[in-house]
Amino acid sequence: MQWIIFMLLLFISSVEMLTQNRWKKQASASLLENCTGCILCSEDNGCITCHHRLFLLIWRDGIRQFGMCVHTCPPGYFGVRGLEVNRCTKCRSASCLSCFSRDFCMKCKDKFYLYKGQCFRQCPPSTAAQPGTRECQETCEPGPWSEWSPCTHESRTCGCKWGVETRVREAPEAAREEGAACPALQESRRCRMKKHCPGGEHRVG
Repeated sequence: MQWIIFMLLLFISSVEMLTQNRWKKQASASLLENCTGCILCSEDNGCITCHHRLFLLIWRDGIRQFGMCVHTCPPGYFGVRGLEVNRCTKCRSASCLSCFSRDFCMKCKDKFYLYKGQCFRQCPPSTAAQPGTRECQETCEPGPWSEWSPCTHESRTCGCKWGVETRVREAPEAAREEGAACPALQESRRCRMKKHCPGGEHRVG
C-alpha cells in the first residue's frame, strides 16, 4: 500500500515539474518576443530601453504597464525623440487618429471633423464640413454687390441685339488669408442692347 502511495506521489510530482517547465519555456518565448529591439527588458514589464532608431511604446493593462519597441508609433500616438530614449506619446484627444504634438491633431477618427488641430463632431460656426477630407473649412460672407456694369458686346455698348452685364462683390481679407470657401464673387447676365448707335459706335475701355 505504501508503495502505491509513493508511486502516486512521484507521478503527481513529475506532472507538476513537466507543467512548470512547459510554462517556463512559453514565458521565455513570450519574453523574447516582447523584448525585440530592446536594450533593457523586464520579465514583468517588457522593454525598458530601445535601440536608438526605435520608439518605446508603453501601454497599460489594469495596474500593470508593458513596454514594446516599435519602428513607428500606432494610431493615437506620435513619436518624440529624446537624448536617452525615443517615446510614443499618446494624443490628448481620444477622437484624434494621428497628431503632430500632444494637443495638435492632424487626422481625426471617423464621424469627427478636423479644424485647427482639434476634432469636432460638428464644424464650428463660420465653417463648413468637407466630407472628402473630413475637415472644417472657413466660410466667408462677401460684401454687397456692386451696380451692374454697362451692357456690352465685344466692348461695344450698342450696335447689337444682346450683350452681357456684370457685377462683383469683395470677400473679406481675413477670409482670403484663411483660404475660406467663398460663394461667387462675380455674376454676369444677358442684357438687351441698343441696336443702333446714335452718332457713331461706342466702345468701353
